[in-house]
Amino acid sequence: MSYDDVEIEDMEWNEELKAYTYPCPCGDLFQITKDDLKLGEEIARCPSCSLYITVIYNMEDFLVQSDQTKKGIDPPKQQPVTVA
Repeated sequence: MSYDDVEIEDMEWNEELKAYTYPCPCGDLFQITKDDLKLGEEIARCPSCSLYITVIYNMEDFLVQSDQTKKGIDPPKQQPVTVA
């Protein structure tokens, strides 16, 4: 049984781990990657103990992002500004 159900919005993106994280009672962090979420995985595990949480999220939010990347659609980038 899952320790808790956590909304993805309540998790924090960790650039170093390349994963969404959430504090675990043991002092470590539950972790789940974007690739896991795209595959439909909803369990974030703690690497230090046996606890895990169920992540509540909309899979479509991750599939749309993935489809745009595959089609070569990149998010808008800032254009350089020339100063005279």
